[in-house]
Amino acid sequence: MSDMLPDSLIPYDEIVQQALRAVVGRVLGTVAESGGLPGEHHFYITFKTQAPGVDIPQRLIERFPDEMTIVLQNRFWDLTVDQERFSVGLSFNQVPSKLVIPYSAITGFHDPTVNFELRFQAQEGPGDGPGPHDPAENDGPGATPVEDGSNVVAVDFKRKK
Repeated sequence: MSDMLPDSLIPYDEIVQQALRAVVGRVLGTVAESGGLPGEHHFYITFKTQAPGVDIPQRLIERFPDEMTIVLQNRFWDLTVDQERFSVGLSFNQVPSKLVIPYSAITGFHDPTVNFELRFQAQEGPGDGPGPHDPAENDGPGATPVEDGSNVVAVDFKRKK
């Protein structure tokens, strides 16, 4: 038996990343619906500033050319959330700014009040996901029917060593 695990043809990592990013959207959606953060909760959200769909002021891109962390705590406004992104108003050096951030650009989400943290792999572009998969080594020829007129199918499972 081999010690190496076969490559998966199902993109589990990508599916899990999308599901966890949906957690961020659901949390932000709850905050948007209620009109504010409950109790002492506050969020640190880190994202790629150059990722597709990110819309932030040019002065912030110049200051943070790769990645930026925002804090949603006391002073934010117009938080809107949909299935792909969120937008929020924040002040930077007393200059109000609107930020639009797709969940796919998020690399980190942290609520220090309850020590909850999620980290994500960066998705900077549509081609940055998993590459094409190699054919599975355990796929052999399909099942062959028995030619005796019955509905029995003979299956030959062969294991490579």
